[in-house]
Amino acid sequence: MPDIRSPRALMGAVLTSVFLSVGCERGDAPSGDAQRPAVDPAVAPASADMPLVPAEAAFDQVNALVKDPARDPLPDDSLLAAQIRLGFQIVENTPQHAAQFVGNDLSCGNCHLNAGQRFRALPYTGIAATFPEPRRREGRLFSLEDRIRGCFLRSMNGEAPPYDSPELLAIAAYITWLSEGQPIGTSPEWRGQNVIAQADLVPIEQLDPVRGRELYGQHCTACHGPDGQGVDFQIVKPGPLWGARSWNDGAGAARVYTLAGYIRYAMPLTQPGILSDEEAQHVAAYINAQDRPAYAGKADDYPDGAPIDAVYYPRYPENPLRARLQAPGSTSGR
Repeated sequence: MPDIRSPRALMGAVLTSVFLSVGCERGDAPSGDAQRPAVDPAVAPASADMPLVPAEAAFDQVNALVKDPARDPLPDDSLLAAQIRLGFQIVENTPQHAAQFVGNDLSCGNCHLNAGQRFRALPYTGIAATFPEPRRREGRLFSLEDRIRGCFLRSMNGEAPPYDSPELLAIAAYITWLSEGQPIGTSPEWRGQNVIAQADLVPIEQLDPVRGRELYGQHCTACHGPDGQGVDFQIVKPGPLWGARSWNDGAGAARVYTLAGYIRYAMPLTQPGILSDEEAQHVAAYINAQDRPAYAGKADDYPDGAPIDAVYYPRYPENPLRARLQAPGSTSGR
């Protein structure tokens, strides 16, 4: 077995998986009779109560789907069916199918893995039933469409699609299709399962982005590259983690504990869950010590006060993680 702490060995393992896995090009939505691979029976969902690709699914299942618009029944209404298919395409390759609203190199599927159908990777399945719901950051009630618009503004560093735009309606239609059967007003049991317990959170002043850089080199560079911009494997291209083409500093992933929970349970793609709670937080500290686009609306966020892990917000005179990473003796900030 290769040493997973060696970037070279990990890259070899990744490339082996790539050549053995399906040959779909990343972001190319199914056409005609083409389909994405179904979930491998060896890692199939445990029951109908958990209709998701398992969190521990290997790299060769990165494009597997539980529900595929090219394979599974769609509504009889042809317009709605077409919108669901378009929504899936946008999720898989947002810069291609919603270019006018995207300001970076990220797709929805970079964070919502397996087109929003993977456990502990921000699944869409069932969530349409939870809206409208209150949002602390904005201090008001949010609809599903509001939530999608917010992702374009922040995670995509772009523009919010108009409420009547085909792109917004298509994504909402796809998420609603994935949510069939979920009782209205109830949250699915798998929602919010990529969160580190409060008791296990490392205080911000004790987070070590230098240690995070070391862990990033061991576990993340094979897919994201040493520059954090992502390696194109054709069947999937991990998104940029910092810099001008990444999420902006008002996005959810710009919060350290939020990002750490995602890293803890969804990363690395080759062996998700291998990092400890503490290690995931140090990696998140390193990633969020980096430069990224500024979100112009931060001053209006969190009317009751920004959370402690919002390191890009005015509660801090400067990003404390960046200052720690760039301190004398920490070598390079990258």
